Amino acid sequence: MTRWLAALVVALVPLFGWGQGFPERPIRIIVPLTPGGSPDTIARAIAQGLQGVWPQPAVVENRPGGSQNIGSELVAKSPPDGYTWLLAPDNVFSVNPYLTKPPFDPLTDLAPVTQVARIAFLLVVPQSLPVNSVPELVAYAKAHPGELNHGSSGNGSPQHLGAVMFQSLTGTKMNHVPYKGAAPAVADLLPGRIQVWIGAANTLLPHIKDGKLKLLGSTAPQRFGFLGETPAIGETIKGYALDPWLGLFVPAKVPHDIVTRINAEVVKILAGPELKARLGAQGIELVTNSPAEFARFIREDNAKWGKIIKDAGIKGD
Repeated sequence: MTRWLAALVVALVPLFGWGQGFPERPIRIIVPLTPGGSPDTIARAIAQGLQGVWPQPAVVENRPGGSQNIGSELVAKSPPDGYTWLLAPDNVFSVNPYLTKPPFDPLTDLAPVTQVARIAFLLVVPQSLPVNSVPELVAYAKAHPGELNHGSSGNGSPQHLGAVMFQSLTGTKMNHVPYKGAAPAVADLLPGRIQVWIGAANTLLPHIKDGKLKLLGSTAPQRFGFLGETPAIGETIKGYALDPWLGLFVPAKVPHDIVTRINAEVVKILAGPELKARLGAQGIELVTNSPAEFARFIREDNAKWGKIIKDAGIKGD
């Protein structure tokens, strides 16, 4: 009987005891992109917020490359003990499986913890283009088929997919010009070497405020408060919605109570009014949910973009 009880206790420890002393060593937050962007900013805010709350530090590590697959694979193949986290953009889960054939399955090898943010994307054109609204851009593109060039950060990037959806829903035709990142694309956009760009607000707002770019609309389903009266593209083009997001993940099979504890602490940090206000001014809206809600959201997003990619015949670089 004593041996039987001992065996039962050992069997129940994973269910009830894993989170008791967690964390007992430092946390690694892997960001599969270079420093300075929105994912890196949020990861460092979470790491800072954990100081004084948990006895162990959280350290951010940037592991860019491979369309974010290198850093994501590192986490997916880490021990499922809750000490290695991934803060990654949506394309790792909704786009890469259809374009890059990653060496892991992001939908089964990583466990969702919580969504952390929505990133405001904007439709802009240079001052030299004679349009001032989404309807005017549609009319101009129809009157000049194949003459407008839209930029992107590469095949399957949010910028590319946003422009593909725009053309599909409006019956317009533009030329795709892929770049290796947003910075060189915006450098060509300002003088009008490319004429249409859909990209993250934080990189575009300074040029919009300086009057070098014209803001036509935002890509999210609803308007963003920080943009004032700027309309959502979907108000003109029915069904249009590009709503890039960031999320926090751990390796699959991390014990449920550890995932729950991580979720609770991160949600509390991201609810801070000062952090919300500071990032909101950069076009980053902090959003959180439960692991189950986030998992359901990811499946729906994956299905949506998978269909768009297949219908458009988009191939990876």
